[in-house]
Amino acid sequence: MNKGGVATMYVVMNELKVEPDQKDHLKARFEKSKDRMKDVPGCLEFLFLESGEETDTLVVYTKWDTKENYENWLESDAFKKAHGGKSSGEQQPSTTNRLRSFNVVFHT
Repeated sequence: MNKGGVATMYVVMNELKVEPDQKDHLKARFEKSKDRMKDVPGCLEFLFLESGEETDTLVVYTKWDTKENYENWLESDAFKKAHGGKSSGEQQPSTTNRLRSFNVVFHT
């Protein structure tokens, strides 16, 4: 909440370290997500970022109207379906990730 008691926007960035041979696979998985995210309550923006300098890093950026809506999405069946259900023999496309979240202080 900001000083006026109004919920603030919330930004989450998931930095994914990816093996070169898995990069296209991961990009294809997130391409399927881009249209579905438009229908997620409270999701204002979804970006999938690829660095020109860090060839092993991809970033998933989401902007939410409130932290509560982000947390609701984490608990949703849609999130669980998108992030679970991999077979034990399937290689995971990312090796590590770093999740960073922020309350938006200023925006235009």
